[in-house]
Amino acid sequence: MILPFLTGIGSGLALIIAIGAQNAFVLRQGIRREHVLPVVLICGLTDAVLEILGVAGIGLVIERAPLLLEVVRWGGVAFLLWYAWSAARRAATPESLVASGGGEPKSLKSVVLACLAITYLNPHVYLDTMVLMGSIGNAQGDPDRWWFAAGGGLASIAWFFVLGYGARSLTRFFATPRSWQILDGVVAGVMLLIAARLAFGGL
Repeated sequence: MILPFLTGIGSGLALIIAIGAQNAFVLRQGIRREHVLPVVLICGLTDAVLEILGVAGIGLVIERAPLLLEVVRWGGVAFLLWYAWSAARRAATPESLVASGGGEPKSLKSVVLACLAITYLNPHVYLDTMVLMGSIGNAQGDPDRWWFAAGGGLASIAWFFVLGYGARSLTRFFATPRSWQILDGVVAGVMLLIAARLAFGGL
């Protein structure tokens, strides 16, 4: 029971602790101190639910649906390119930045919609949680696979809370427009790299 649970935590953290579209979005919202709770809940709970579905066997169905994967892939490329362009535009217009908040405040609706898009239009979310975590979890056998899923889900939720609320410690560093330019420049670069990997390297 304990070993599969810890394995789930370790596997989950290994997959999500990396610079990616989701983490970059959560980090930015955390630094801005803007609608952090709904953002971390959407990201964390989505990962947890998808991992449970993967352990339940849905990951095998996704893996055998190439057309669905292609649709998700190119939808993800389009969204990542749009997000990269938005970040690059913010970085190129320092006069539009507010030192204390990194830009004009966004409504809860717009932030939630952006978070849902960056979560569900990212093919790696499904591949990492449903396919990869599902495969590792199912290898544990019953009932250990469910402890594995519980560990993975807990790791995802904990990570996004740490990232979202821990980002507040960087507020002093991001107290100048120049710092926001750097962050948005990095975000734009990350999004472009991920989009290029999806477009030219497949999933």
